[in-house]
Amino acid sequence: MKASATFISTLKEAPADAEIASHRLMMRAGFIKRLGAGIYSYMPLGLRVIRKIEAIIREEMNRAGAIELLMPVVQPAELWQESGRFQQYGPELMRVKDRHDRDFVIQPTSEEVITDIARQELRSYKQLPRNFYHIQTKFRDERRPRFGVMRGREFTMKDAYSFDRDVEAGRRSYDAMFKAYCAIFDRMGLQYRAVAADSGAIGGDVSQEFQVIADTGEDAIVYCPGSDYAANIELAEALPLIACRAAATQAMTLTPTPGKSTCEDVATLLELPLQRTVKSLVLATDGKNEAGDVVQTTVWLLLVRGDHSLNEVKAGKVPGLKGGFRFATVAEIEEHFGCKPGYLGPVAPRKAIKVVADRTVAAMSDFVCGANAADLHLTGVNWGRDLPEPDAVADIRNVVAGDPSPDGKGLLAIQRGIEVGHVFLLGTKYSAPLNASFLDENGKPQLFVMGCYGIGVTRLLGAAIEQNHDERGIVWPAAMAPFSVVLCPIGYERSAEVKAAADRLHDELAAQGVDVVLDDRGERPGAMFADWELIGVPLRVVISDRGLKAGSVEMQGRRDPVAATVALADALPTVRARLAS
Repeated sequence: MKASATFISTLKEAPADAEIASHRLMMRAGFIKRLGAGIYSYMPLGLRVIRKIEAIIREEMNRAGAIELLMPVVQPAELWQESGRFQQYGPELMRVKDRHDRDFVIQPTSEEVITDIARQELRSYKQLPRNFYHIQTKFRDERRPRFGVMRGREFTMKDAYSFDRDVEAGRRSYDAMFKAYCAIFDRMGLQYRAVAADSGAIGGDVSQEFQVIADTGEDAIVYCPGSDYAANIELAEALPLIACRAAATQAMTLTPTPGKSTCEDVATLLELPLQRTVKSLVLATDGKNEAGDVVQTTVWLLLVRGDHSLNEVKAGKVPGLKGGFRFATVAEIEEHFGCKPGYLGPVAPRKAIKVVADRTVAAMSDFVCGANAADLHLTGVNWGRDLPEPDAVADIRNVVAGDPSPDGKGLLAIQRGIEVGHVFLLGTKYSAPLNASFLDENGKPQLFVMGCYGIGVTRLLGAAIEQNHDERGIVWPAAMAPFSVVLCPIGYERSAEVKAAADRLHDELAAQGVDVVLDDRGERPGAMFADWELIGVPLRVVISDRGLKAGSVEMQGRRDPVAATVALADALPTVRARLAS
Protein backbone atom coordinates (compact mmCIF):
# COMPACT_ATOMS: atom_id res chain seq x y z
CA MET A 1 0.00 0.00 0.00
CA LYS A 2 1.06 3.56 -0.66
CA ALA A 3 0.75 5.95 2.27
CA SER A 4 -1.15 8.36 0.01
CA ALA A 5 -3.83 5.70 -0.44
CA THR A 6 -4.70 5.65 3.26
CA PHE A 7 -5.18 8.43 5.82
CA ILE A 8 -2.37 9.40 8.20
CA SER A 9 -3.05 12.18 10.69
CA THR A 10 -0.42 12.46 13.42
CA LEU A 11 -0.16 15.09 16.15
CA LYS A 12 2.89 16.53 17.86
CA GLU A 13 1.03 16.88 21.17
CA ALA A 14 -1.67 14.79 22.79
CA PRO A 15 -4.93 16.37 24.01
CA ALA A 16 -4.80 17.56 27.60
CA ASP A 17 -7.38 15.03 28.76
CA ALA A 18 -5.28 12.03 27.63
CA GLU A 19 -4.18 10.57 30.97
CA ILE A 20 -2.19 7.42 30.17
CA ALA A 21 0.35 6.43 27.53
CA SER A 22 -2.01 4.41 25.33
CA HIS A 23 -4.57 7.22 25.21
CA ARG A 24 -1.93 9.85 24.41
CA LEU A 25 -0.22 7.74 21.75
CA MET A 26 -3.41 6.55 20.04
CA MET A 27 -4.56 10.16 19.74
CA ARG A 28 -1.17 11.40 18.54
CA ALA A 29 -0.73 8.56 16.04
CA GLY A 30 -4.17 9.19 14.58
CA PHE A 31 -5.63 5.82 15.55
CA ILE A 32 -8.72 7.28 17.25
CA LYS A 33 -10.71 10.52 17.28
CA ARG A 34 -12.88 11.43 20.25
CA LEU A 35 -16.56 11.92 19.47
CA GLY A 36 -17.95 12.08 23.01
CA ALA A 37 -17.18 10.88 26.53
CA GLY A 38 -15.93 7.31 26.15
CA ILE A 39 -16.93 7.20 22.46
CA TYR A 40 -14.31 7.17 19.70
CA SER A 41 -14.09 6.90 15.93
CA TYR A 42 -11.45 4.43 14.80
CA MET A 43 -9.42 5.96 12.03
CA PRO A 44 -7.93 3.86 9.20
CA LEU A 45 -4.69 2.92 11.01
CA GLY A 46 -6.57 2.01 14.18
CA LEU A 47 -9.03 -0.05 12.20
CA ARG A 48 -6.19 -1.97 10.57
CA VAL A 49 -4.99 -3.05 14.02
CA ILE A 50 -8.53 -4.04 15.00
CA ARG A 51 -8.89 -6.17 11.87
CA LYS A 52 -5.62 -7.96 12.62
CA ILE A 53 -6.76 -8.69 16.16
CA GLU A 54 -10.09 -9.97 14.89
CA ALA A 55 -8.40 -12.22 12.33
CA ILE A 56 -6.29 -13.91 15.01
CA ILE A 57 -9.33 -14.35 17.24
CA ARG A 58 -11.43 -15.83 14.41
CA GLU A 59 -8.72 -18.29 13.41
CA GLU A 60 -8.27 -19.61 16.93
CA MET A 61 -11.98 -19.67 17.75
CA ASN A 62 -12.72 -21.56 14.55
CA ARG A 63 -9.84 -23.94 15.26
CA ALA A 64 -11.38 -24.62 18.69
CA GLY A 65 -14.70 -25.56 17.08
CA ALA A 66 -16.68 -22.38 17.77
CA ILE A 67 -19.16 -21.17 15.15
CA GLU A 68 -19.49 -17.50 14.23
CA LEU A 69 -22.83 -15.71 14.05
CA LEU A 70 -23.91 -12.13 14.67
CA MET A 71 -26.38 -10.93 17.28
CA PRO A 72 -27.97 -7.47 17.38
CA VAL A 73 -26.73 -4.50 19.35
CA VAL A 74 -30.27 -3.51 20.36
CA GLN A 75 -32.13 -6.20 22.28
CA PRO A 76 -35.71 -6.41 23.59
CA ALA A 77 -35.95 -5.86 27.32
CA GLU A 78 -38.25 -8.86 27.76
CA LEU A 79 -35.29 -11.25 27.58
CA TRP A 80 -33.38 -9.27 30.19
CA GLN A 81 -36.46 -9.15 32.39
CA GLU A 82 -36.80 -12.91 31.99
CA SER A 83 -33.24 -13.45 33.23
CA GLY A 84 -33.65 -10.88 36.01
CA ARG A 85 -30.81 -8.68 34.80
CA PHE A 86 -32.90 -5.78 33.48
CA GLN A 87 -32.89 -4.28 36.98
CA GLN A 88 -29.93 -6.17 38.48
CA TYR A 89 -27.36 -4.99 35.96
CA GLY A 90 -27.48 -1.43 37.25
CA PRO A 91 -27.00 1.95 35.57
CA GLU A 92 -24.29 0.68 33.19
CA LEU A 93 -27.08 -0.97 31.17
CA MET A 94 -28.37 1.55 28.63
CA ARG A 95 -32.16 1.26 28.54
CA VAL A 96 -34.11 2.83 25.67
CA LYS A 97 -37.69 2.91 24.35
CA ASP A 98 -38.89 2.68 20.77
CA ARG A 99 -41.69 4.75 19.23
CA HIS A 100 -44.25 2.31 20.65
CA ASP A 101 -42.94 2.86 24.18
CA ARG A 102 -41.48 -0.67 24.31
CA ASP A 103 -38.33 -1.22 26.36
CA PHE A 104 -35.03 -2.21 24.77
CA VAL A 105 -31.41 -2.35 25.89
CA ILE A 106 -28.19 -1.53 24.08
CA GLN A 107 -26.32 -4.71 24.76
CA PRO A 108 -23.27 -4.84 27.02
CA THR A 109 -23.20 -8.63 26.48
CA SER A 110 -25.44 -11.28 24.89
CA GLU A 111 -26.15 -14.14 27.31
CA GLU A 112 -29.92 -13.63 27.07
CA VAL A 113 -30.05 -13.52 23.27
CA ILE A 114 -27.85 -16.56 22.71
CA THR A 115 -29.80 -18.53 25.32
CA ASP A 116 -33.01 -17.65 23.49
CA ILE A 117 -31.45 -18.93 20.26
CA ALA A 118 -30.34 -22.15 21.95
CA ARG A 119 -33.74 -22.91 23.49
CA GLN A 120 -35.31 -22.61 20.04
CA GLU A 121 -32.65 -24.38 17.96
CA LEU A 122 -30.88 -26.94 20.16
CA ARG A 123 -33.58 -29.48 20.99
CA SER A 124 -31.62 -32.71 21.43
CA TYR A 125 -28.52 -33.94 23.22
CA LYS A 126 -27.34 -35.06 19.77
CA GLN A 127 -26.80 -31.39 18.85
CA LEU A 128 -24.41 -30.85 21.76
CA PRO A 129 -21.81 -29.61 22.50
CA ARG A 130 -22.20 -26.32 20.68
CA ASN A 131 -20.29 -23.05 20.90
CA PHE A 132 -21.36 -19.84 19.17
CA TYR A 133 -19.41 -16.58 19.02
CA HIS A 134 -19.62 -13.15 17.49
CA ILE A 135 -17.54 -9.98 17.31
CA GLN A 136 -19.88 -7.09 17.93
CA THR A 137 -20.24 -3.55 19.26
CA LYS A 138 -21.07 -3.28 22.96
CA PHE A 139 -22.14 -0.35 25.11
CA ARG A 140 -21.77 0.13 28.85
CA ASP A 141 -22.78 3.45 30.31
CA GLU A 142 -19.69 3.96 32.45
CA ARG A 143 -20.16 6.60 35.11
CA ARG A 144 -16.67 7.93 34.51
CA PRO A 145 -15.26 6.86 31.15
CA ARG A 146 -11.50 7.41 31.08
CA PHE A 147 -8.16 6.24 29.73
CA GLY A 148 -9.28 6.30 26.09
CA VAL A 149 -10.28 2.85 24.82
CA MET A 150 -9.32 1.24 28.13
CA ARG A 151 -12.57 2.25 29.80
CA GLY A 152 -14.79 3.59 27.07
CA ARG A 153 -18.55 3.33 26.81
CA GLU A 154 -18.75 1.93 23.29
CA PHE A 155 -16.33 -0.86 22.43
CA THR A 156 -15.94 -4.04 20.40
CA MET A 157 -15.92 -7.41 22.10
CA LYS A 158 -15.69 -11.01 21.00
CA ASP A 159 -18.10 -13.01 23.10
CA ALA A 160 -18.65 -16.77 22.83
CA TYR A 161 -21.18 -19.05 24.51
CA SER A 162 -20.99 -22.80 24.95
CA PHE A 163 -23.90 -25.20 25.51
CA ASP A 164 -23.37 -28.62 27.03
CA ARG A 165 -25.40 -31.46 28.51
CA ASP A 166 -23.74 -31.57 31.95
CA VAL A 167 -21.07 -29.95 34.09
CA GLU A 168 -18.37 -32.41 33.03
CA ALA A 169 -18.95 -31.62 29.35
CA GLY A 170 -19.22 -27.91 30.20
CA ARG A 171 -15.80 -28.05 31.84
CA ARG A 172 -14.34 -29.56 28.66
CA SER A 173 -15.76 -26.68 26.63
CA TYR A 174 -14.39 -24.22 29.19
CA ASP A 175 -10.93 -25.81 29.01
CA ALA A 176 -10.99 -25.68 25.20
CA MET A 177 -11.76 -21.98 25.31
CA PHE A 178 -9.06 -21.39 27.90
CA LYS A 179 -6.50 -23.02 25.58
CA ALA A 180 -7.81 -21.00 22.62
CA TYR A 181 -7.38 -17.79 24.60
CA CYS A 182 -3.81 -18.69 25.47
CA ALA A 183 -3.13 -19.30 21.77
CA ILE A 184 -4.71 -15.94 20.86
CA PHE A 185 -2.65 -13.89 23.30
CA ASP A 186 0.51 -15.88 22.53
CA ARG A 187 0.11 -15.08 18.83
CA MET A 188 -0.37 -11.41 19.63
CA GLY A 189 2.99 -11.37 21.39
CA LEU A 190 1.63 -10.07 24.68
CA GLN A 191 2.96 -10.76 28.16
CA TYR A 192 -0.07 -11.90 30.15
CA ARG A 193 -1.27 -13.96 33.09
CA ALA A 194 -4.41 -16.07 33.46
CA VAL A 195 -5.74 -15.52 36.98
CA ALA A 196 -8.65 -16.81 39.04
CA ALA A 197 -11.31 -14.12 39.23
CA ASP A 198 -14.66 -13.12 40.66
CA SER A 199 -17.61 -13.72 38.30
CA GLY A 200 -19.10 -10.26 38.88
CA ALA A 201 -22.27 -9.26 37.00
CA ILE A 202 -21.97 -12.21 34.58
CA GLY A 203 -22.13 -14.82 37.35
CA GLY A 204 -21.20 -18.48 37.22
CA ASP A 205 -19.26 -21.10 39.11
CA VAL A 206 -15.72 -20.84 37.69
CA SER A 207 -14.05 -17.76 36.27
CA GLN A 208 -10.60 -16.73 35.04
CA GLU A 209 -9.31 -13.45 33.69
CA PHE A 210 -6.55 -12.89 31.16
CA GLN A 211 -4.49 -9.92 32.29
CA VAL A 212 -1.93 -8.11 30.15
CA ILE A 213 0.93 -7.11 32.44
CA ALA A 214 1.33 -3.31 32.60
CA ASP A 215 2.29 -0.87 35.34
CA THR A 216 -0.73 1.31 34.53
CA GLY A 217 -3.21 -1.57 34.83
CA GLU A 218 -6.31 -0.99 36.92
CA ASP A 219 -6.28 -4.52 38.34
CA ALA A 220 -3.93 -5.93 40.95
CA ILE A 221 -2.79 -9.45 40.09
CA VAL A 222 -1.65 -11.68 42.91
CA TYR A 223 0.72 -14.54 42.10
CA CYS A 224 3.22 -16.87 43.68
CA PRO A 225 6.65 -16.83 41.97
CA GLY A 226 7.27 -20.37 43.19
CA SER A 227 4.10 -21.93 41.80
CA ASP A 228 1.29 -21.55 39.26
CA TYR A 229 -1.01 -19.77 41.72
CA ALA A 230 -2.46 -16.53 40.31
CA ALA A 231 -5.64 -14.62 41.09
CA ASN A 232 -7.18 -11.20 40.82
CA ILE A 233 -6.84 -9.43 44.16
CA GLU A 234 -10.65 -9.46 44.45
CA LEU A 235 -10.53 -13.25 44.69
CA ALA A 236 -7.06 -14.01 46.08
CA GLU A 237 -7.40 -15.87 49.36
CA ALA A 238 -5.84 -14.20 52.41
CA LEU A 239 -4.71 -16.85 54.86
CA PRO A 240 -4.77 -16.01 58.60
CA LEU A 241 -1.41 -14.57 59.64
CA ILE A 242 -1.73 -15.84 63.21
CA ALA A 243 -1.87 -19.58 63.68
CA CYS A 244 -3.79 -19.53 66.96
CA ARG A 245 -4.97 -16.92 69.42
CA ALA A 246 -2.57 -16.24 72.32
CA ALA A 247 -3.76 -15.84 75.89
CA ALA A 248 -4.47 -12.34 77.15
CA THR A 249 -1.55 -10.64 78.90
CA GLN A 250 -2.94 -7.11 79.30
CA ALA A 251 -5.93 -5.53 80.97
CA MET A 252 -8.34 -3.64 78.72
CA THR A 253 -7.58 0.06 79.26
CA LEU A 254 -9.35 3.23 78.08
CA THR A 255 -6.55 5.27 76.51
CA PRO A 256 -6.70 8.93 75.40
CA THR A 257 -5.89 9.44 71.71
CA PRO A 258 -6.77 13.08 71.09
CA GLY A 259 -7.21 13.85 67.40
CA LYS A 260 -5.88 10.44 66.37
CA SER A 261 -8.62 8.79 64.33
CA THR A 262 -6.63 6.47 62.04
CA CYS A 263 -4.89 3.24 62.95
CA GLU A 264 -1.60 4.67 61.68
CA ASP A 265 -1.84 7.74 63.91
CA VAL A 266 -2.91 5.72 66.96
CA ALA A 267 -0.06 3.24 66.49
CA THR A 268 2.43 6.10 66.25
CA LEU A 269 1.04 7.86 69.32
CA LEU A 270 1.07 4.69 71.43
CA GLU A 271 4.42 3.55 69.99
CA LEU A 272 2.96 0.22 68.97
CA PRO A 273 3.24 -1.78 65.74
CA LEU A 274 0.39 -1.03 63.32
CA GLN A 275 -0.28 -4.78 63.32
CA ARG A 276 -1.57 -4.47 66.91
CA THR A 277 -4.47 -2.24 65.84
CA VAL A 278 -7.89 -3.18 64.45
CA LYS A 279 -9.74 -1.16 61.85
CA SER A 280 -13.56 -0.87 61.99
CA LEU A 281 -15.78 -0.47 58.92
CA VAL A 282 -19.54 -0.12 59.18
CA LEU A 283 -21.93 -1.55 56.57
CA ALA A 284 -25.70 -1.79 56.44
CA THR A 285 -28.21 -4.13 54.81
CA ASP A 286 -31.82 -3.17 54.14
CA GLY A 287 -34.67 -5.62 54.37
CA LYS A 288 -37.49 -4.65 52.00
CA ASN A 289 -41.11 -5.67 51.58
CA GLU A 290 -42.76 -6.63 48.29
CA ALA A 291 -43.39 -2.99 47.49
CA GLY A 292 -39.67 -2.28 47.77
CA ASP A 293 -39.94 -0.27 50.97
CA VAL A 294 -37.22 -0.66 53.61
CA VAL A 295 -38.75 -2.36 56.65
CA GLN A 296 -35.60 -3.33 58.56
CA THR A 297 -31.96 -2.20 58.55
CA THR A 298 -29.15 -4.28 60.01
CA VAL A 299 -25.83 -2.64 60.85
CA TRP A 300 -22.64 -4.68 60.42
CA LEU A 301 -19.19 -3.99 61.85
CA LEU A 302 -16.38 -5.49 59.78
CA LEU A 303 -12.95 -5.73 61.40
CA VAL A 304 -9.60 -5.95 59.63
CA ARG A 305 -6.09 -5.48 61.00
CA GLY A 306 -4.83 -1.92 60.96
CA ASP A 307 -2.36 -2.54 58.14
CA HIS A 308 -4.94 -4.32 55.96
CA SER A 309 -7.81 -3.09 53.76
CA LEU A 310 -11.34 -4.36 53.27
CA ASN A 311 -12.08 -6.42 50.15
CA GLU A 312 -15.66 -5.51 49.25
CA VAL A 313 -16.07 -8.44 46.85
CA LYS A 314 -15.18 -10.89 49.59
CA ALA A 315 -17.39 -9.04 52.06
CA GLY A 316 -20.28 -9.47 49.65
CA LYS A 317 -19.95 -13.25 50.01
CA VAL A 318 -20.43 -13.29 53.77
CA PRO A 319 -23.81 -14.79 54.71
CA GLY A 320 -26.18 -11.93 55.40
CA LEU A 321 -24.25 -9.57 53.09
CA LYS A 322 -24.68 -11.64 49.92
CA GLY A 323 -27.90 -9.90 48.98
CA GLY A 324 -26.16 -6.56 48.75
CA PHE A 325 -24.89 -4.01 51.24
CA ARG A 326 -24.04 -0.36 51.51
CA PHE A 327 -21.81 1.69 53.74
CA ALA A 328 -23.73 2.96 56.77
CA THR A 329 -24.65 6.61 57.01
CA VAL A 330 -23.15 8.87 59.67
CA ALA A 331 -26.56 9.01 61.37
CA GLU A 332 -26.74 5.20 61.51
CA ILE A 333 -23.20 5.01 62.88
CA GLU A 334 -23.93 7.56 65.61
CA GLU A 335 -27.16 5.76 66.51
CA HIS A 336 -25.44 2.39 66.94
CA PHE A 337 -22.05 3.41 68.32
CA GLY A 338 -22.67 6.74 70.00
CA CYS A 339 -19.90 8.58 68.16
CA LYS A 340 -18.71 9.61 64.72
CA PRO A 341 -16.39 7.48 62.57
CA GLY A 342 -12.74 7.42 63.58
CA TYR A 343 -13.11 6.00 67.07
CA LEU A 344 -15.38 3.01 66.44
CA GLY A 345 -14.85 -0.45 67.85
CA PRO A 346 -16.61 -3.74 68.62
CA VAL A 347 -16.67 -3.34 72.43
CA ALA A 348 -20.09 -2.44 73.87
CA PRO A 349 -21.81 -0.70 70.98
CA ARG A 350 -24.91 1.30 71.89
CA LYS A 351 -27.28 -0.87 69.81
CA ALA A 352 -27.16 -4.45 68.53
CA ILE A 353 -24.91 -5.02 65.53
CA LYS A 354 -23.47 -7.95 63.59
CA VAL A 355 -19.69 -8.32 63.90
CA VAL A 356 -17.60 -9.96 61.16
CA ALA A 357 -13.90 -10.41 61.90
CA ASP A 358 -11.25 -11.13 59.34
CA ARG A 359 -9.44 -14.43 59.94
CA THR A 360 -6.36 -12.66 61.25
CA VAL A 361 -8.32 -10.34 63.54
CA ALA A 362 -10.20 -13.31 65.01
CA ALA A 363 -6.85 -14.73 66.15
CA MET A 364 -5.52 -11.50 67.66
CA SER A 365 -5.12 -10.80 71.37
CA ASP A 366 -4.25 -7.66 73.34
CA PHE A 367 -5.28 -5.53 70.36
CA VAL A 368 -6.17 -1.84 70.06
CA CYS A 369 -9.51 -0.60 68.74
CA GLY A 370 -11.80 2.40 68.96
CA ALA A 371 -13.65 2.98 72.24
CA ASN A 372 -16.84 4.36 70.64
CA ALA A 373 -16.05 7.74 72.15
CA ALA A 374 -14.26 10.68 70.59
CA ASP A 375 -10.50 10.91 71.21
CA LEU A 376 -10.41 7.53 72.99
CA HIS A 377 -9.23 4.03 72.09
CA LEU A 378 -9.12 0.75 74.00
CA THR A 379 -5.83 -1.12 74.44
CA GLY A 380 -5.38 -4.68 75.63
CA VAL A 381 -8.67 -5.88 74.11
CA ASN A 382 -9.29 -9.64 73.99
CA TRP A 383 -12.00 -11.81 72.49
CA GLY A 384 -14.18 -13.71 74.95
CA ARG A 385 -13.08 -11.65 77.94
CA ASP A 386 -13.83 -8.10 76.81
CA LEU A 387 -16.30 -8.70 74.00
CA PRO A 388 -18.23 -11.66 72.59
CA GLU A 389 -16.78 -13.82 69.86
CA PRO A 390 -17.60 -12.38 66.43
CA ASP A 391 -20.83 -13.36 64.70
CA ALA A 392 -18.77 -14.53 61.73
CA VAL A 393 -15.12 -15.09 60.87
CA ALA A 394 -14.28 -14.78 57.18
CA ASP A 395 -11.60 -13.82 54.69
CA ILE A 396 -12.61 -10.20 54.05
CA ARG A 397 -9.30 -8.45 53.40
CA ASN A 398 -7.04 -7.80 50.44
CA VAL A 399 -3.86 -9.80 50.40
CA VAL A 400 -0.55 -7.91 50.52
CA ALA A 401 2.82 -8.79 49.04
CA GLY A 402 4.62 -11.23 51.31
CA ASP A 403 1.47 -13.03 52.51
CA PRO A 404 1.73 -16.82 52.37
CA SER A 405 0.45 -18.34 49.12
CA PRO A 406 -2.78 -20.34 49.53
CA ASP A 407 -1.13 -23.31 47.82
CA GLY A 408 1.61 -23.39 50.46
CA LYS A 409 4.41 -22.96 47.93
CA GLY A 410 5.90 -19.60 48.86
CA LEU A 411 5.01 -15.97 49.40
CA LEU A 412 2.70 -13.85 47.27
CA ALA A 413 3.76 -11.03 44.97
CA ILE A 414 1.56 -8.40 43.32
CA GLN A 415 1.76 -6.76 39.91
CA ARG A 416 -0.59 -4.59 37.86
CA GLY A 417 -2.59 -5.88 34.93
CA ILE A 418 -5.17 -4.91 32.31
CA GLU A 419 -8.04 -7.33 31.85
CA VAL A 420 -8.41 -8.21 28.16
CA GLY A 421 -10.25 -11.53 28.38
CA HIS A 422 -12.51 -13.43 30.76
CA VAL A 423 -13.84 -16.99 30.70
CA PHE A 424 -16.79 -18.17 32.80
CA LEU A 425 -18.36 -21.55 33.46
CA LEU A 426 -21.92 -20.36 34.00
CA GLY A 427 -23.70 -23.58 34.80
CA THR A 428 -27.48 -22.98 34.59
CA LYS A 429 -27.46 -19.31 35.62
CA TYR A 430 -29.19 -18.30 32.38
CA SER A 431 -30.69 -21.54 31.12
CA ALA A 432 -32.75 -21.93 34.32
CA PRO A 433 -34.58 -18.56 34.35
CA LEU A 434 -35.03 -18.66 30.55
CA ASN A 435 -36.12 -22.33 30.70
CA ALA A 436 -33.61 -23.30 28.02
CA SER A 437 -33.51 -27.09 27.81
CA PHE A 438 -32.87 -30.04 25.53
CA LEU A 439 -34.09 -33.63 25.52
CA ASP A 440 -31.66 -36.24 26.83
CA GLU A 441 -31.37 -39.91 25.74
CA ASN A 442 -34.48 -40.74 27.74
CA GLY A 443 -36.53 -37.96 26.20
CA LYS A 444 -36.47 -35.92 29.40
CA PRO A 445 -35.79 -32.18 29.39
CA GLN A 446 -32.50 -31.05 30.90
CA LEU A 447 -31.18 -27.53 31.34
CA PHE A 448 -28.16 -26.51 29.28
CA VAL A 449 -24.88 -26.10 31.14
CA MET A 450 -23.43 -22.90 29.70
CA GLY A 451 -20.11 -21.12 29.51
CA CYS A 452 -19.32 -17.63 28.23
CA TYR A 453 -16.02 -16.25 27.01
CA GLY A 454 -15.17 -12.62 26.25
CA ILE A 455 -12.23 -10.75 24.71
CA GLY A 456 -12.06 -6.95 24.63
CA VAL A 457 -11.05 -6.41 21.01
CA THR A 458 -10.66 -2.63 21.10
CA ARG A 459 -9.29 -2.70 24.65
CA LEU A 460 -6.45 -4.87 23.35
CA LEU A 461 -5.12 -1.88 21.41
CA GLY A 462 -4.70 0.11 24.59
CA ALA A 463 -3.35 -2.83 26.58
CA ALA A 464 -0.73 -3.67 23.94
CA ILE A 465 0.44 -0.04 23.82
CA GLU A 466 0.65 0.23 27.62
CA GLN A 467 2.98 -2.76 27.51
CA ASN A 468 4.89 -1.71 24.38
CA HIS A 469 5.89 1.92 23.98
CA ASP A 470 8.84 4.25 24.45
CA GLU A 471 9.57 7.96 24.34
CA ARG A 472 9.20 7.98 20.54
CA GLY A 473 5.83 6.28 20.34
CA ILE A 474 4.17 2.87 20.00
CA VAL A 475 6.17 -0.34 19.63
CA TRP A 476 3.60 -2.77 18.23
CA PRO A 477 4.02 -6.53 18.55
CA ALA A 478 4.48 -7.71 14.95
CA ALA A 479 1.15 -9.55 14.74
CA MET A 480 -0.85 -6.44 15.74
CA ALA A 481 0.96 -3.65 13.89
CA PRO A 482 -1.01 -1.71 11.26
CA PHE A 483 1.81 -2.50 8.81
CA SER A 484 4.71 -4.92 9.14
CA VAL A 485 7.22 -2.87 7.13
CA VAL A 486 7.41 0.76 6.12
CA LEU A 487 9.57 1.85 3.18
CA CYS A 488 10.88 5.38 3.64
CA PRO A 489 12.29 6.70 0.36
CA ILE A 490 14.24 9.94 0.69
CA GLY A 491 13.50 12.17 -2.29
CA TYR A 492 10.81 9.88 -3.72
CA GLU A 493 9.39 12.66 -5.91
CA ARG A 494 12.79 14.06 -6.91
CA SER A 495 14.85 10.97 -7.70
CA ALA A 496 13.80 8.53 -10.41
CA GLU A 497 16.28 5.96 -9.05
CA VAL A 498 14.88 6.16 -5.50
CA LYS A 499 11.30 5.97 -6.78
CA ALA A 500 12.04 2.96 -8.98
CA ALA A 501 13.89 1.08 -6.24
CA ALA A 502 11.22 1.83 -3.65
CA ASP A 503 8.35 0.85 -5.96
CA ARG A 504 10.12 -2.36 -6.97
CA LEU A 505 10.82 -3.43 -3.37
CA HIS A 506 7.27 -2.52 -2.37
CA ASP A 507 5.78 -4.63 -5.17
CA GLU A 508 8.07 -7.60 -4.44
CA LEU A 509 7.21 -7.57 -0.74
CA ALA A 510 3.49 -7.19 -1.43
CA ALA A 511 3.60 -10.07 -3.93
CA GLN A 512 5.01 -12.31 -1.19
CA GLY A 513 2.22 -11.38 1.21
CA VAL A 514 4.16 -8.89 3.33
CA ASP A 515 2.01 -6.13 4.79
CA VAL A 516 4.09 -3.21 3.53
CA VAL A 517 3.45 0.51 3.23
CA LEU A 518 5.50 2.89 1.08
CA ASP A 519 5.59 6.48 2.32
CA ASP A 520 5.11 8.48 -0.88
CA ARG A 521 3.91 11.64 0.87
CA GLY A 522 7.05 13.64 0.17
CA GLU A 523 7.74 14.40 3.84
CA ARG A 524 11.17 15.48 5.08
CA PRO A 525 13.20 12.52 6.43
CA GLY A 526 13.00 13.63 10.07
CA ALA A 527 9.22 14.13 9.98
CA MET A 528 8.71 10.90 8.04
CA PHE A 529 10.80 8.82 10.49
CA ALA A 530 9.09 10.44 13.50
CA ASP A 531 5.64 9.59 12.12
CA TRP A 532 6.41 5.91 11.64
CA GLU A 533 8.15 5.61 14.98
CA LEU A 534 5.06 7.15 16.59
CA ILE A 535 2.76 4.80 14.64
CA GLY A 536 4.97 1.90 15.68
CA VAL A 537 5.64 -0.11 12.51
CA PRO A 538 8.05 -2.95 13.47
CA LEU A 539 10.55 -2.57 10.60
CA ARG A 540 11.70 0.46 8.61
CA VAL A 541 13.66 0.39 5.35
CA VAL A 542 15.25 3.66 4.16
CA ILE A 543 16.06 4.05 0.46
CA SER A 544 18.19 6.99 -0.61
CA ASP A 545 20.34 8.11 -3.52
CA ARG A 546 23.46 7.77 -1.37
CA GLY A 547 22.56 4.23 -0.38
CA LEU A 548 21.66 3.20 -3.92
CA LYS A 549 25.02 4.41 -5.20
CA ALA A 550 26.60 2.01 -2.69
CA GLY A 551 24.10 -0.71 -3.65
CA SER A 552 22.47 -0.76 -0.19
CA VAL A 553 19.52 0.29 1.97
CA GLU A 554 19.23 1.00 5.69
CA MET A 555 17.10 -1.31 7.81
CA GLN A 556 16.08 -0.70 11.42
CA GLY A 557 13.69 -2.55 13.71
CA ARG A 558 11.51 -0.43 15.94
CA ARG A 559 13.43 -1.60 19.00
CA ASP A 560 16.87 -1.46 17.37
CA PRO A 561 19.18 1.30 18.70
CA VAL A 562 20.80 1.89 15.27
CA ALA A 563 20.12 1.09 11.63
CA ALA A 564 21.95 -1.68 9.76
CA THR A 565 23.23 -1.43 6.19
CA VAL A 566 21.87 -4.19 3.93
CA ALA A 567 22.73 -4.86 0.32
CA LEU A 568 19.88 -3.84 -1.97
CA ALA A 569 19.90 -7.29 -3.55
CA ASP A 570 19.43 -8.84 -0.12
CA ALA A 571 16.71 -6.45 1.04
CA LEU A 572 13.78 -8.74 0.24
CA PRO A 573 15.07 -11.92 1.97
CA THR A 574 16.41 -9.87 4.88
CA VAL A 575 13.02 -8.25 5.46
CA ARG A 576 11.33 -11.64 5.37
CA ALA A 577 13.88 -13.11 7.77
CA ARG A 578 13.49 -10.17 10.18
CA LEU A 579 9.71 -10.51 10.16
CA ALA A 580 9.89 -14.27 10.67
CA SER A 581 12.10 -13.81 13.73
